[in-house]
Amino acid sequence: MADTHVVGPKATRREWIGLGVLALPCLIYSMDLTVLYLAIPSIAADLRPSAGQMLWIVDIYGFLLAGFLITMGTLGDRIGRRRLLLIGAAAFGAASVLAAFSTSAEMLIASRALLGITAATLSPSTLSLIRNMFLDDRERMQAIGIWIAAFSAGGILGPVIGGVLLQWFWWGSVFLLAVPVMVLLLVVGPKLLPEFRDENAGRIDLGSALLSVSAVLAVIYGMKRLAEHGFALAPFVIIAAGLGIGLLFVRRQRRLADPMIDLSLFRAPAFGTALGCNVLTIFIAFGFFLFIAQYFQLVLGMTPLEAGLWTAPSGVVFVIGSMLAPKLAQHWPIARIIAGGMVVSAVGFGLLTQLGSLPFPLLMLGYTLFCAGLAPIGALTTDLVMSSAPPERAGAASGISETSFEFGGALGIAVLGSIVMAMYRSGIVDAVPPGLPVEAVAAARDTLGGAVDAARALGPAGDALLQAARDVYVATLEKAAWICAGLSLFATVLILGFEKRLAMITAPAPAS
Repeated sequence: MADTHVVGPKATRREWIGLGVLALPCLIYSMDLTVLYLAIPSIAADLRPSAGQMLWIVDIYGFLLAGFLITMGTLGDRIGRRRLLLIGAAAFGAASVLAAFSTSAEMLIASRALLGITAATLSPSTLSLIRNMFLDDRERMQAIGIWIAAFSAGGILGPVIGGVLLQWFWWGSVFLLAVPVMVLLLVVGPKLLPEFRDENAGRIDLGSALLSVSAVLAVIYGMKRLAEHGFALAPFVIIAAGLGIGLLFVRRQRRLADPMIDLSLFRAPAFGTALGCNVLTIFIAFGFFLFIAQYFQLVLGMTPLEAGLWTAPSGVVFVIGSMLAPKLAQHWPIARIIAGGMVVSAVGFGLLTQLGSLPFPLLMLGYTLFCAGLAPIGALTTDLVMSSAPPERAGAASGISETSFEFGGALGIAVLGSIVMAMYRSGIVDAVPPGLPVEAVAAARDTLGGAVDAARALGPAGDALLQAARDVYVATLEKAAWICAGLSLFATVLILGFEKRLAMITAPAPAS
């Protein structure tokens, strides 16, 4: 990579300060995905939402965020990326205030929905601005590494800062964190950030926007249902409907003189391959992140804040890996860095296949290793996607890149989550001690969380039930670790097979 990179004009001090400004909304965007978790008990006591309303309070932010990324990225190409960023920042700050002072579950759901839609303006706008601000290959990769690190830092800080705030203030305070950051962006953004737009772009096609949003929302929602309820007909029907709408969207783009997404982007060999890497790596990571968090709380008995602190090292590793990615790319081909990371990840998962007998330090070593292997990949693949796209299409490319991450995460939680739950339910059938109340047995067979609650209700008589459920869950996680280790090794072989494609960073021809 050191001998083939494109040398462009070097960024000035203004661009690097501007990058710091762009990293701030990314930090908040990521924090809002996790900061709410510790506030759930307080919200439940204050607003008294139903079980369904509580699910929507938690999920609707990420749900609508994923749905609107492509549309907002394309909109930024047309009206100006800085302009869209500032509009989105103002709206995000206002929605944060509404969420903080919500007086009903319905108001909080609506506020979180607005936060998700406005958050979808932040990520594509910031990434596409980076694409145009940093024209030298190495500097752009370094800038994207810092941008990815901001997301990882937000994931670390969300639970920790949320826990600290909830010690002293009411639950709405977790939303007010965003307000000063967005105000700062509105003040300094016009002075430090340049404006970029596609001067030849036509008006956005509303039909394409509707099809894009509908397709993504249907697929993500179907995956969410799959993760919550296991394998059933309804989620697959919803996913199939989303894929069908996506096919209509693609056909419409081919007919339009000025399509919402230039399909020629996918002709660049590195573009599609990098998107595939995004989906695969996030698929592996997100599924197991969910299991580890539950293991810390439901098996080891940690509080949510303790679990958040012990999962924080993963975020630190991702920050470091994102920052190191540009340095690694100066010495080795990108495909080999990604493949090497997958091997390290497989070693970490290999340790976790012995979860039931591992002392806690070795558990954390395995956890840290699989995170370390995956850590540099996001920065490398994101840079490949952005460098494969022409500058005037940077907004659309960034929206597609971010959506691939969202799909990978949703797919990992849905598929791996469903497999784990199926194995748990199969194993618990024979492990439940005889003579327990029917209701307790039914709860234990549903989820580990149900087993914990049932055991507490039974008092000392529930100890055997709790131990049996925990043993089955640990054995299930060991099998899941084998699956993730196998997927990591499979990805290693696959990526090495695409080494030439990943080395071909050639921009497609502009749309006609």
